[in-house]
Amino acid sequence: MGTRAKAGTSLEALVKLAMPLLREAERQCPRTGPGAKPIIPDWFVGVLIMVAVLKRKKTKSAQFRFVTDSANRRQIRDLTGEKQFPSRSTFFSRYRRCHQLFTEAIKRQGQQAIAEQIVDASQVAVDKSLVPARGRPWHKHEKEKGKIPRGVDREAAWGYSEHHGWVYGYSFEVVVSCKRKNTVFPLLASVGTGSAAEVRTFAEKIDHLPREVKCVSVDSAYDAGYLGERIEFDQAGRRTGRRFLCPENPRYPRKKTKRCAADAARAHSRELRRARKKYFESAAGRRLYRRRSRTVEPFNSWLKSLFELDTRAWHRGLVNNQTQILAAIFVYQLLVRYNHRCGNNNGRLRWLTDAL
Repeated sequence: MGTRAKAGTSLEALVKLAMPLLREAERQCPRTGPGAKPIIPDWFVGVLIMVAVLKRKKTKSAQFRFVTDSANRRQIRDLTGEKQFPSRSTFFSRYRRCHQLFTEAIKRQGQQAIAEQIVDASQVAVDKSLVPARGRPWHKHEKEKGKIPRGVDREAAWGYSEHHGWVYGYSFEVVVSCKRKNTVFPLLASVGTGSAAEVRTFAEKIDHLPREVKCVSVDSAYDAGYLGERIEFDQAGRRTGRRFLCPENPRYPRKKTKRCAADAARAHSRELRRARKKYFESAAGRRLYRRRSRTVEPFNSWLKSLFELDTRAWHRGLVNNQTQILAAIFVYQLLVRYNHRCGNNNGRLRWLTDAL
């Protein structure tokens, strides 16, 4: 039977779990521009944002008021050892760049969870999910006429998914563990507009996949030969031992053209594609792929429900929502790790957030 902690103990433990990860993430994302480094470190701003997201404070003003309230300020100062807090304008400006910090921290925490044996990363699944923007959508005919409706978020974009249909807003993409009878845990994440192409966003994550990964499951939106080849082969052309499981999008034959030097490379890619399709349609491939629908798709729903993202985004503007959604994913990782330390080997986290 797992143990349940008091609210203060939970927040203290979560902040202590987060601090070394955010400090390391700051070291990996150093400031390189001109001028002196800021007095208030980025990792501390990340802690403030993390605490506000935990409490579901949905505007930057509400977040700033919460973390600078006298009682909360005293508690955060005692936990972190930082005495100087940002001003309102500093908090707002630093909020816009903290998405880089959280992207790195999510990767670091995924590695930490693997090291702690909370998660088995041998099999992972990748998916993109849409979050509606605040305000009304900006339709194509209005944009073509130069008409900007009142309240529209001009940085959002249209995206389509089979589950949601067309959505004007933002998207997040996660790589989660999908090993059978294992805790679902996000390992990598990114946030973009609704129109962000999966083949591009996932390509940026391939080099950061944990070395334990042996199988990657995606949906048909990721059907691109170069993704499969980057996963299954290294730069020297040697097999990595990994599998790329992806349902095939139909390819239509092009008109015949003169033979060229690239024909041999294309023929090789087609052969590799046929081999991937054959394995995907085998009993073993189907069994592995079924785990995707039981892991990454439910995870998206759990995350949206836990942080109230199922109806609309918290902020306007891409960088603001990048920071908030990535902070939510980072917090989700913390909650899973803390839940595990309480003896609960599952992803039931609502009781933790309700107790804070």
